[in-house]
Amino acid sequence: RRHLKPPGFAAHHERSEPPVTALALTASPIFPTPPALPRIIQGGMGVAVSSWKLASAVARSGQLGLVSGTALDLVLARRLQDGDHDGAARRALAAFPIPRFAERVLKRFFLPAGRAPGQPYAPVPRLTLKQTRLAQELTVLGNFVEVWLAKAGHAGLVGINYLEKIQMATPAASYGAMLAGADYVVMGAGIPREIPHLLDQLAQHEDVSLPITVIGGSGHTVDFSPTDLMGTAAARGDNAAQPAPAQPPLKRPTFLAIVSAHALAEYLARDPRVRPDGFVIEGHVAGGHNAPPRGRLTLDDSGQPIFGPRDSADVSKVAALGLPFWLAGAYGTPEAVSAALAEGAAGVQVGTLFALAQESGLEPALRDDVNDRLRSGTLEVRTDPLASPTGFPFKVAQVPNTLSDPAVTQARPRLCDLGYLRSAVERPDGSVVYRCPAEPVHMYVKKGGDIADTVGRSCLCNSLAANVGLGQTRRDGYEEPALVTLGVDLDGVTRLAAQHPHGWGAEQAVSWLLGKPVG
Repeated sequence: RRHLKPPGFAAHHERSEPPVTALALTASPIFPTPPALPRIIQGGMGVAVSSWKLASAVARSGQLGLVSGTALDLVLARRLQDGDHDGAARRALAAFPIPRFAERVLKRFFLPAGRAPGQPYAPVPRLTLKQTRLAQELTVLGNFVEVWLAKAGHAGLVGINYLEKIQMATPAASYGAMLAGADYVVMGAGIPREIPHLLDQLAQHEDVSLPITVIGGSGHTVDFSPTDLMGTAAARGDNAAQPAPAQPPLKRPTFLAIVSAHALAEYLARDPRVRPDGFVIEGHVAGGHNAPPRGRLTLDDSGQPIFGPRDSADVSKVAALGLPFWLAGAYGTPEAVSAALAEGAAGVQVGTLFALAQESGLEPALRDDVNDRLRSGTLEVRTDPLASPTGFPFKVAQVPNTLSDPAVTQARPRLCDLGYLRSAVERPDGSVVYRCPAEPVHMYVKKGGDIADTVGRSCLCNSLAANVGLGQTRRDGYEEPALVTLGVDLDGVTRLAAQHPHGWGAEQAVSWLLGKPVG
């Protein structure tokens, strides 16, 4: 049987061996003391809500801290344009193994005094099937920086969370995270069947071609070559064209697939090439994106999707697969952690409790507003079946002056200038265009989209950046509003907020979940 290896221990031949149960870890000749699995996984939320500071704090407490891997090229570029006042981004860039990469990005985006009042952020390259060198360099660097900062100064576990939906960024993003030593990669919002093999390849610095979903087409890929990107004389800054020195293998992160159905877990576990190292089983009450209800979509009187028994995974069937798993969605209390362990889970993944912690990336004023509503019992979180351009239901906290307010949504100019959630579409002539249901309606329809798909859609890319203080300021003075996402179950966070009227830190949240005294 295959013992669960430390993060990064994987090879092609090992992936074909049968798995071992999460609770049957024994010593092996190679690793006499197998590592303990984290009991708590801090969710990878939003755009930089799961910041490096939050992930670092959780990792230092002995659990798995995740940084959000969404739009980290944008996050790095905008932090630099805001002056990088704490020097964190530049500190991480100085540690990158190819100094010329960092020099180019700093020259292009760093503003020592920050942006002038009203000055818009400079654009970053948009995701496409054929990517420019700048696009890949910036993606590699953004992911490297966030993971490197989260791992600095301690020996705890740090991972990164990706959305399968954002496929075109995945190869370069994963490589950047692995260069920084990411211990785990966690992925949801789709079927991540290609990721285990992709990580195997990237650990060996191999060229990769990731299959990309293209509406109306097939055979499309995003190609990424670590050798071309990292190994050329131009990349290294050498004057002479000479072969790149051989690179030692990178640590291969442990890969966890986020799934909502046991059938999907069974499908992924069946084939060694697509088998993850474990699962996060996410219920429909969890925050962010969720799988839609199975069968015909039915809404309740308030316009929210109705979920039923078919939408809950059979945990016993997941346990029978022999891979470690964590439960997510309404597991943010000490009692829920104990219940998950009793079901055979290695632990739980928790989001909301950490999204509102002091180290999260949420703008402090926005976090304080949400916490005040939480303590007063007036905070409402709704499952919106239409808001997200992805087509997945999306959990939205009802907070004034954000896109949860219909008046704010109506006042926002309809545009799509970041495009992380765009879909690729093949035209009859074989060319590929990119469209998003949240873009101007006439543009979406011109690209072959159904006008009905545009109804009720919100621009998540811009609003999620605004959540963490990186929202765009338009030339006409318009500032992008936020849109806060949380889990529907507020029991645990309400109880913790009552104990900490002035806020809590990630370490206090971890201690509370594990039933330890909270200072």
